[in-house]
Order: sequence, then structure tokens, then C-alpha cells
Amino acid sequence: MTISDPGQIPNKLYFKIGEVSELTGIKPYVLRYWETEFNIVKPSKTRSNQRLYKRKEVEMILEIKRLLYDEKFTIAGAKKILMERSRVKGAKNQQLAMSFTEQEFQEILRKIKKDLLEIKNVVESQL
Repeated sequence: MTISDPGQIPNKLYFKIGEVSELTGIKPYVLRYWETEFNIVKPSKTRSNQRLYKRKEVEMILEIKRLLYDEKFTIAGAKKILMERSRVKGAKNQQLAMSFTEQEFQEILRKIKKDLLEIKNVVESQL
């Protein structure tokens, strides 16, 4: 099942390279090559060296695919477009956006809320 819309990406935290290949229609060796060319695609690796892509990286791969295959940009041209977009968004915002998936961000917020409620209960019990 090859997808073209980021909204069609399954709701998972991590994707193995085979899953990303199947979802995007991009061969694993091409994905590994893109890692060397596009510094915004940096999957983490397990102890056994298995690549794990976050949702944002899969979205970026779909965008790279669109730029290269549909818009017919060269790799250098696609890099330039992506760098310009990154500058517009600002370096800090780009890093933050690439750090967490929506699901990870929601989980962090839930934990913060839980911790704050615990602090509130401790403070109220001491009054």
C-alpha cells in the first residue's frame, strides 16, 4: 500500500525501514541514500542497528519523494527548497517539530498534567 498523503500514515510512534518502504513506495536502499543527502531524515537505530523512523520523518520522506518525482527537482534543488522552508519556520521551530510526533507530544502533556495534579494535591493537603 503506497500512500502519497501524510494523513494516510498509520498512527504509530515508529516505523521500520521496510514499513516506510512499503508506505512510500521508496526502496530501502534509496531511503538509506536519502539519509546521507537530506540531514532532516535521521532515523534512530536499535541495538541491532534496525532503523526506526518517526512519523515526521515519514512525512518528510513523502515530501522529498514529491519534490524529486512529481516536481522533478534534482536532489540539490529539493535540498534548497527544504532548507528555505526550514529558514522560514525558524531553526528552533523546525527542531521542535521534528523532535516529537503528535502522539508523543500528547503523552508528554498528559504526564505534565498528572504531575501538576499530584503537586496540587500535596499543596492542598498541607494547607
